[in-house]
Amino acid sequence: MLSKLEKEILELKKQKNALILAHYYEEGNIQEIADFVGDSLFLAQKGKEAEADIILLAGVVFMGESVKILSPEKKVLVPDLNAGCSLVDTSPYEEYKAWKESHANSVLVSYINCSAKVKTISDIICTSSNAEKVIRAIPKDKKVLFGPDKNLGKYLAKTSGRDMEIWPGVCEVHVQFHAKNLFDLIQKHPDAVVIAHPECDEEVLNYAQVIGSTSRLLNEVKDNPAKKFIVATEDGIFHQMRKARPDAELIQAPTAEGCNCNQCPYMKLNTLEKIALALKEEKPEIKLEPSVIQAANRSLERMLDISANRNVNF
Repeated sequence: MLSKLEKEILELKKQKNALILAHYYEEGNIQEIADFVGDSLFLAQKGKEAEADIILLAGVVFMGESVKILSPEKKVLVPDLNAGCSLVDTSPYEEYKAWKESHANSVLVSYINCSAKVKTISDIICTSSNAEKVIRAIPKDKKVLFGPDKNLGKYLAKTSGRDMEIWPGVCEVHVQFHAKNLFDLIQKHPDAVVIAHPECDEEVLNYAQVIGSTSRLLNEVKDNPAKKFIVATEDGIFHQMRKARPDAELIQAPTAEGCNCNQCPYMKLNTLEKIALALKEEKPEIKLEPSVIQAANRSLERMLDISANRNVNF
């Protein structure tokens, strides 16, 4: 049965012709009232396709920015403007721009976890779902620059065989998973399938049977008949995993402190109360300069083209 607050949100959504998009890392109650739940690529695609007047993005701010860049005519709301990202914070525009300019004849591939301004100087954006596909589409005579997540970059260099210059940023959530403690956990659960997000440290990834985006990890739990999984990613994804596989035991990989309690503090800033208020007041709103939208749109559209198997020139 819906709570009073949930009913209010659904009524506001109807009144305002609004669409709610939620990332997998949000709390379960937010995922349940969303029209679509998914990873960054899926949400960017759904935001662009939407015919709604208002799009509320329950995730972090860079995701709302991506929707606004792809659909500048729509009003894009986020529940909390403080929902940032360590990867955004560790890839400041001026330094990132200087890094790009110091490498001639290069293609700058930026993970979607970056600011709108960084997207304006990126040649193409990627998500963890399509990153390898993007890298493989770049001509071999071009130098590949990859940022801002160094762990994802190292993983892509390994899987694609490309020589890449990598920006030294990290996701503060995924680097908390601890290889030695994961090894100890595996000894206690030798029947568990270990699945991990490529933003984790390489030492953690070495223990994983499956490495992939949040959607890839969710599909593994759905499709793999195993009854036990150790999961090295943010715990919001457990909501969808439990819905898909109520028969399976899900254990989050441990941190250095040994707890199975790793959460993104930014994702968890969003609440049903904030969502209701944002829809009611139509703020906080993502606002970007037209010049930023125009410049950043190119790199995001290239990503969508490659995802749809359309040719892209670099």
